[in-house]
Amino acid sequence: MCRTTLSRSRIAGVTLASLAAVPCAAALAPQDPAATYPSRPIRIVIGFSAGSTVDVSARVIGQKMTETWKQQVVADNRPSAGGIIAAQTVAHANPDGYTLLSVSASHAVAPAMYSKLPYDTAKDFAGITTTVSVPAVLIVAPSLGVKTVKDLVSMAKAKPGQINFSSAGVGSATHFSAELFKSLAGINVQHVPYKGIPEAVTEAMLGRVQFMLSPMSNAMPFIKEGRLVALAVSPAKRLAVLPNVPTIAEAGVPGYEWQTWFGLLAPAKTPRPIIAKLNREVTRILNLPESKERWNALGCDPVPIAPEAFDKFVVEQIALFTKLARAANIKAD
Repeated sequence: MCRTTLSRSRIAGVTLASLAAVPCAAALAPQDPAATYPSRPIRIVIGFSAGSTVDVSARVIGQKMTETWKQQVVADNRPSAGGIIAAQTVAHANPDGYTLLSVSASHAVAPAMYSKLPYDTAKDFAGITTTVSVPAVLIVAPSLGVKTVKDLVSMAKAKPGQINFSSAGVGSATHFSAELFKSLAGINVQHVPYKGIPEAVTEAMLGRVQFMLSPMSNAMPFIKEGRLVALAVSPAKRLAVLPNVPTIAEAGVPGYEWQTWFGLLAPAKTPRPIIAKLNREVTRILNLPESKERWNALGCDPVPIAPEAFDKFVVEQIALFTKLARAANIKAD
């Protein structure tokens, strides 16, 4: 019951009877939109095919969210245009927390590659958190007979325009990382885009393309099986999972450094309490021992951050990729 204390029965012409007809402030206060969230299934839109890291990370998180909240979290794969179609879908979705977007670094690469996009990468989304960071590995098929980065570069220089590399699509992080390698190594190689990372890795493994810069998580099982050769890794330092494999920089391409990040976004006007609730839950999931064990085995690192930090990071990444694209004259249109 709402109570209002008055020293007199009548103040400034307002009677107690008329006050009784006015709803109390507590009743008028808006309810926290996160209090009952989620009350129905959540959809995570993924711009790449099933089996890619951006897909697997979303599914692992979605499964745990389902267990916690007792609401189904559905993965909706829309592999096309380097994730642009999926991003457009979410940018225009109802900002209620029930449509999310699983992204990779290609989300920030896109505005550096395309003069026009059907959304504003910085303004039409609200960051929830980065999820995992994944180093890349330069892979070739054993049948290629290439043992080192210098061997690959020498082959490419001896056959300008005849060596191909695969990627998960034009403007994807796998495309951009290889274009950076191409630029710094001073080689003329051809890009062959595919619908997703698994397809691109398979083509490299079968020798239909000569190399790929693949996320570690996708290539590692085949490296262990001997079906792919790891020539070098992309970070500034060697990785514990492949201690004998040099970095690309130390293997003969100075200045090369790359790591792909993944994250979750929502439409820009999603209520901040819902964004905060999603951030807390995803952070909890990423810090679970079983989650860390799973990702570490694949060479990935869980990297949850605050929503505001993710928003700032995306803006910084757009600026970085734009600078790199202009320097290397990388364009998709």
